[in-house]
Parts: sequence; structure tokens; C-alpha cells
Amino acid sequence: MQNIVLTVHLLLALALIAVVLLQRSEGGGLGIGGGGGPQASRPPLTGLAKMTWALAIAFIATSLTLTVIAAQQSATTSVLDRLGVPTVPAPTPAEPSLPDADGLLPPPADDAPLTPPRAD
Repeated sequence: MQNIVLTVHLLLALALIAVVLLQRSEGGGLGIGGGGGPQASRPPLTGLAKMTWALAIAFIATSLTLTVIAAQQSATTSVLDRLGVPTVPAPTPAEPSLPDADGLLPPPADDAPLTPPRAD
């Protein structure tokens, strides 16, 4: 089912590209510079414009259908499960090793002053 919808989707994309390229340019790309006031109205839709709308609606419908199909198929399995790759169990965390406690203690209090070592 997914392959059929995908094939129709690709054909719709190619047809939509062809129909858009066949349309006549109306000038003023993106509506810039129109500003003709209240007298400036759009001409009625041509056959190519209607076909463009129909192909665009069908393209969106197949896009949504492919999304729903993909969501249904991926709900319970992983990509690795479908490829047949054996999964490695997660390693169990070992107890963290603690540093030597004797090295963390401050030096003993003597009568000798704390001085840095001499630089020779």
C-alpha cells in the first residue's frame, strides 16, 4: 500500500512541476507592483490554474497519507529491529571507585610553618 501511494505521490510531484512551468507568467512576481486600485482584479482561473490547484490538493493528500502510514508502521518497532541487527544489552553501571581517602586529608598541624618548597 505504501509503495502505491509513494508512486502516485512522485507522479503528482512531477505533474505539478510540469503544470507550473507551463503556466504563462503574469508579470509582477509575488504581486509586487500591482497596486492598480479597485479596478485591478484577478482574471478568472484558467484550465492550467485549476489543474494546478487539483494537483496541489492531491499532493498534500498523498503527503498526509504517507505520514499516517509511516506512523502506523513505526509505532512498535525500531529501525534496528527491522534490519535484523542484534541489540546489545545496556551495560550495568558498576559501583564508582572512590579515591584514596588518605590523600584528601589536610596535612597534620605541626609547629613548623607551612612554607612552599625551595626553588633550586
